[in-house]
Amino acid sequence: MLLSLTQWLQSLGPEFGFLRVFQYLTLRAVLSAMTALLIGLIAGPAVIRNLSRLKIGQPIRGYGMETHFSKSGTPTMGGVLILICIAVSTLLWMDLSNRFVWIVLLVTLGFGAIGWVDDWRKVVHKNPEGMRSREKYLWQSVIGLVAALYLVFSISENSNLRVLELFLTWVRSGFDLSLPPKAGLLLPFFKEISYPLGVLGFVVLTYLVIVGSSNAVNLTDGLDGLAIMPVVMVGSALGVFAYVTGSAVFSKYLLFPHIPGSGELLIFCSAMAGAGLAFLWYNTHPAQVFMGDVGALALGGALGTIAVIVRQEIVLAIMGGIFVVEAISVMAQVGYFKYTKRRYGEGRRLLKMAPLHHHFEKTGWKESQVVVRFWIITMLLCLVGLSTLKLR
Repeated sequence: MLLSLTQWLQSLGPEFGFLRVFQYLTLRAVLSAMTALLIGLIAGPAVIRNLSRLKIGQPIRGYGMETHFSKSGTPTMGGVLILICIAVSTLLWMDLSNRFVWIVLLVTLGFGAIGWVDDWRKVVHKNPEGMRSREKYLWQSVIGLVAALYLVFSISENSNLRVLELFLTWVRSGFDLSLPPKAGLLLPFFKEISYPLGVLGFVVLTYLVIVGSSNAVNLTDGLDGLAIMPVVMVGSALGVFAYVTGSAVFSKYLLFPHIPGSGELLIFCSAMAGAGLAFLWYNTHPAQVFMGDVGALALGGALGTIAVIVRQEIVLAIMGGIFVVEAISVMAQVGYFKYTKRRYGEGRRLLKMAPLHHHFEKTGWKESQVVVRFWIITMLLCLVGLSTLKLR
């Protein structure tokens, strides 16, 4: 929005020539982060007060950690603050004609809406389980598949018109169409190695990445500040990849596919980092507000969508290793419990409690120890992921 305004002012005369500085993506990214951070810090107390006034307090499951019972009643749905900061800041500083930022915004807000309904049922209907799993996955799948069908063609073409033409070509061909190498699965640490996926393979992979990362972040969001800081770090690292793939010069030098328009995602990533840090101000232990599903599902979906656009699905799994392990811990715990109950008549557990962060709490780690140590691990994994920029 502000970019369009500065461009219009420059067209009025040379006296507004100094405004061309806003054409620089890096400057707008810094301003986007600062805008989101300031909005979050200023609006945070008002949002928390309103959530408290509406009695939107976090219910604690009866089978949860005993040490968390004292958190019952803490305002939840604080993810609304994050989404407001991201949306406002991104719209202010992005190029409004960029289709990639719009699709990420829509996916983020779509998953946020699902989380809103889930949280609302928890706090209003006093149901700690919230939305039924099948219903939640259904709507997540709808958004994920629609996004996947759009991205499979938009990454290959440079305009929405060409995307529509390619889609029609795919339909006329009997759903058999080859995609360019940049739409394949890129292997980190290897030069110019791309595994061809085809349209169906790309859609399936994209669906799994978007929906999977959304639920993985949601499962990680169980301790004060545990999920938001890794989101900030992983999102910031993905912003670097977006800047590289969006630049014809850097992508060629670093042997990355050039995806015109993807660099503008740096604006969104910066806004997400600023909003996340602002939320952390109020979410650090002891938390004044919880993110809730409205924030966790949305942020996870955003990370997955960005990773798909910049063709770094595997790198996302590396940098977001904490999210991956947390999700695997839940699946392994549930799977092993069902298997042993069917075979031995009594369910057994691999961990003291799932997700993994609760297991460490059960072993004697304090909440702050779990959180900070998971942050450190995420920082190391992000450095490993960023190293793939050059170590190829």
